[in-house]
Amino acid sequence: MALDLKGLTKKELDSLITQARKQQTALKKRKPVAGVRKKIVDMAKAEGYTLIELFGIKAAAKKAAPAKKAAKKAAVRKVGKKVPAKYRNPANTKETWSGRGKQPRWMAEQVKKGKKAEDFLIKK
Repeated sequence: MALDLKGLTKKELDSLITQARKQQTALKKRKPVAGVRKKIVDMAKAEGYTLIELFGIKAAAKKAAPAKKAAKKAAVRKVGKKVPAKYRNPANTKETWSGRGKQPRWMAEQVKKGKKAEDFLIKK
């Protein structure tokens, strides 16, 4: 989280510092997560329940798993497709562009100067 502190006045900075100190104090008063987790598990066991019964943790994990797998498969598919170059930089023939995504800097500069994208097409 980045804040732009340069644009803040002295009063705004003092207020921000005060709020940050209050938040820091509140966080210091909290008990460690592991201890709280153990306490909850122990309470559930004492009453004869499991966390799965109370909160449906297993059901939520099962729903999230297929979504992760699908996203991973989609990412693999995208990487696997190689698209041939459509455009070439005449100043440096090693620089090419497939025509997908954002225009490369070399092409954007030339287009700004008045050239057209068609001027860079690779002739077959």
